[in-house]
Formats: sequence, structure tokens, C-alpha cells
Amino acid sequence: MTMATNTTTVSGPGNGADTTGPTGTVPGPPARQSGAGAWHRYASALRRPRGAAGAGLLALLILAAVLAPILFPNGYDDQSSGALAGPSAGHWLGTDELGRDILARTVFGLRTDISLLLTAVPLSAAIGTLMGLAGVITRWLGTGMQRLLDIILGFPGLILGMTIVLVVGTGWLALFLSILVVGLPMFGRQARAGLLVEQEREYVLAARVLGVRKRTVMVRHVLPNIVDPIVVNASVFMVVAIFIEAGLSIVGLGIEPPVPSLGAMLNTGARYVEVHPAYIIGPGLVLLLLALGFTLLSDALNKAVLKR
Repeated sequence: MTMATNTTTVSGPGNGADTTGPTGTVPGPPARQSGAGAWHRYASALRRPRGAAGAGLLALLILAAVLAPILFPNGYDDQSSGALAGPSAGHWLGTDELGRDILARTVFGLRTDISLLLTAVPLSAAIGTLMGLAGVITRWLGTGMQRLLDIILGFPGLILGMTIVLVVGTGWLALFLSILVVGLPMFGRQARAGLLVEQEREYVLAARVLGVRKRTVMVRHVLPNIVDPIVVNASVFMVVAIFIEAGLSIVGLGIEPPVPSLGAMLNTGARYVEVHPAYIIGPGLVLLLLALGFTLLSDALNKAVLKR
């Protein structure tokens, strides 16, 4: 009688290399965590009513921001003779205290905000995730990173942002750094929690027993299985970042004039709200639409990820 020898194949999501182990049955990582499966889940989120509405709204806002120089060839600082003029055919939202078109400044302000969101938030997610996964290298490094994130988390977001602005100085860079630093604990703690869970999974333990390198275990087994909550958190933090920019700008620590931002326009418009209500309607409405778009998208992503 011939006896067959059982082998176990330990493979990470999306990799093509198999590692043959000793006799026994060790479950592999869930099939849903493959790269193709992840993109399928994110695409399915866009097919949901909220996801489609959020993505469509954001697409329109981003398109308007990109086309701002074409839509308003005179720029955001072109002055006219009429200061604080009401809405008209030439100025749909009227003019500000210097005779500049409020609609043009609103669209250019949207451009400033989107440039912050699309750079600071992804970078914060990447750095925070790496800090959360530092425990793979050594335990003391992982613990040290968590203590650093705890220190950052101990400061309210606005206070931490104000501290950074006071050190760096007002402007785009200060807002960028504020958003980046404030987001680190969210992503770092999420990655750390995912790491602790995945390290106890049988397929990860099997990979270690078979002598698979730590880097391979991380890249092929752990990271693909924690990417979903990080993506959802990134979409949620977009909304937080919007209000960080607005909050710092409203207290006068945002973008330096004459460059517009939505928060800075709300700060200035609040002084003239009684005589010129349209001053804050434009930037306020665009700010809310931007937050609404990311909120709808994050909700759809969350439901798509939870549906397994």
C-alpha cells in the first residue's frame, strides 16, 4: 500500500510562490484579501447609492478645482470697483471687501483644500501604518512607536495644529503638517491592532514555523489583510482634515492672504455676514459638500468591506 504524504501550502494574498510545509492542514489567508478581491470590494462600494453619490459629488468638486484657472482666467485676486457688492450676473456670489469675485475665490479655495487633502491624508495613512507595524522589526520599537502615538493622541487636534502652525508659521505647509501629524494615531493604532490580530492567525504562525522571512510574512500575509480598515479610515479622516483646515483658518492660522482657502474665506466673511450674507454662503456650502462627499464615500466603503 502506498501512503500519500500531505503537504501544506502557505501563501499570502496575491503571491504566486508557495511554501511547502510539514504534514497537517493549516488554513491559508482568506481568499477575499487578494488584490483583485480588494479592488472588487472598492468598486462595489462605488456601485452603492451612497458611494455613487459621494464619488460623483467629489468628482464634480475636484473637476471644478482643476479647471479653476480656465473657469476664472482673471484669477482669484482680480479686483473691481464695487466692494461688498451683492450677487449679480457678473458676480454670482457678489464681491468681497476688496471687490474680488467671491465665487472665483471659493473655487480657488476649494483647489487649496483639495491639494491639502490629497497629499496630507495619504501620506499620514502611509506613515501611520508603518509606525503601527514597527513591532514586526522589534518589540521595543513597536512599543516605542505606540507611546509616541499616544503622546500625539493626547493633544486635541486643533490645539496640536495650532502648536505646529506657531512653530512652522502660517501657510500651506503648516496646514499640511498639521493634518499629517493629527492623523498618525488613527492609522498607527489601527495598523497595530490589525497586526496583533493577524500575528495569531494560523497561516501566519505556519509561515513563521516554516522559516519564512519577517518581511515576506508582513508583505504577503499581514499587510493585505489589514488594508481594508485603513482605506476606510482614510476616507473618514478626509472629513476630519477638512475641518482641521477650516478650524485653523477661522482662527487666523491658515493660508496666508491673498491666497484663498475655504476656511480663511469663512473667517473673513464672518465679519461681514450682516451686510453681505452671500460672502459665507459660497465657501460654507462648498465646504459642506466636500465633507458630505467623503462621508458618503466612507460609509459605502465601510459597508462594502464588512460584507464578506
